[in-house]
Amino acid sequence: MVKKYFTVEEANQMIPSITKELIELKNLQSDFDVQLKHLNKLKEMKKEHVQTQTESIFKLESQLEFLEMQAQLHVTNIQNTGAQLKGIDPGLIDFPSVKEDEDILLCWKEGEEEIQHYHSAQEGFAGRKPLDNHQEED
Repeated sequence: MVKKYFTVEEANQMIPSITKELIELKNLQSDFDVQLKHLNKLKEMKKEHVQTQTESIFKLESQLEFLEMQAQLHVTNIQNTGAQLKGIDPGLIDFPSVKEDEDILLCWKEGEEEIQHYHSAQEGFAGRKPLDNHQEED
C-alpha cells in the first residue's frame, strides 16, 4: 500500500468519520470487557467444580471472537484511509504529512476539534509541537 500524505485540511476532514470509528471501537471494547469478566467468572466456577459451564463458556468465547473481528474491521477502516490509529481510549490518530521536506505526523487526540499538533515518528505523542508554523506542502 502506498503511503498517503495529508494536508492539515485533508486530515481535519477525516476527523468526523474517524471519530465514528473510534466510538464503535470503544463500544466494542466495553462489550468485550464485560463479556470477558463474565467468561472469567464462569471459568473460575468450573475450576472450583461448583458447576460445569462448558456450553456457556463456549458461547462467550465465540462472542468474544466475534467482537474482536468487528473491532478489527473498524481498525482496518481507519488504516485504509492512510491514517494511523495509535490509541483507542483516548483516541489518538496520526496522519502522515510533510514539513520542510521532512516526514512528520499530524497528531489528533480525541476531544480536539481539529488538528493542532504534529511530531516526528521518533518523538511520538510526547514530542507534540504546535502547528503554528507548519507550512503545508503537496
